[in-house]
Amino acid sequence: MKILATLSLLLLSTFLPAQTKDPSHQPATQSIEQSSPANDAAKIDPAKEADIRKLLDVGGSRAAMTAMLSSMEENTKPLLRNALPPGEYRGQLVDLFFEKFRSKLDLQKLLDLAVPVYDKYLSDEEIKSLTAFYATPLGQKMVKVLPQVLSECTESGRKWGEELGRESMAEVLSEHPDLKRALEEASRPPLPK
Repeated sequence: MKILATLSLLLLSTFLPAQTKDPSHQPATQSIEQSSPANDAAKIDPAKEADIRKLLDVGGSRAAMTAMLSSMEENTKPLLRNALPPGEYRGQLVDLFFEKFRSKLDLQKLLDLAVPVYDKYLSDEEIKSLTAFYATPLGQKMVKVLPQVLSECTESGRKWGEELGRESMAEVLSEHPDLKRALEEASRPPLPK
C-alpha cells in the first residue's frame, strides 16, 4: 500500500506548476489540502477561471501532462518492480497496474485540479500576461521544447545525484569503519541452520 500511496503522490506532484511554489503571493482561496477542488472552483471568479483555462490550453498543459505521465511511467516501472518482493509475477503486476491506472486517468480532472492552484498563486493580470506570452512564437516554442528540456535536465540531475550519492556513501564508510563493518555484516546472507 505504501508503494501505491507514494506513486499517487508522485503523480499528483508532477503536475503542480513551478510558479505555485512562490511564497510571495498571498493565497486567494483555501489550500487544496483543506478543501475540495470542487469547492475551490466554485469560489473562483468565473472570468478568472476562464482565463486560467485559456492559459492551460495555450500553454499546452494537456500535452505536457500526457508527456509527463508517459515519462513518469517509464521511469517508475523499474522502481516499482524492484520495490516488490522478488518473483516472476512482478513485471505482469506492474504492467497491469499501469494499464488500470491509465484507464482511470482523466486528464480533464487533472486540469480541473490545477485551476484553483493557479487561482491561489496568480492574479488574473498575471494569468493574462502568461497567456499572451504563450500565444507568441517564443511562447509556443517554449511549450514545444519544455518537455525535452525538463526530461534532459531531470536525467542529468539524476546521474549527477547518483554520483554524489556514491561518493558521499564511500566517504562516510571510509570515515566510519564501524558502520562499514555493520553494513557488510547486514549484507551477508544468513547462515543456514
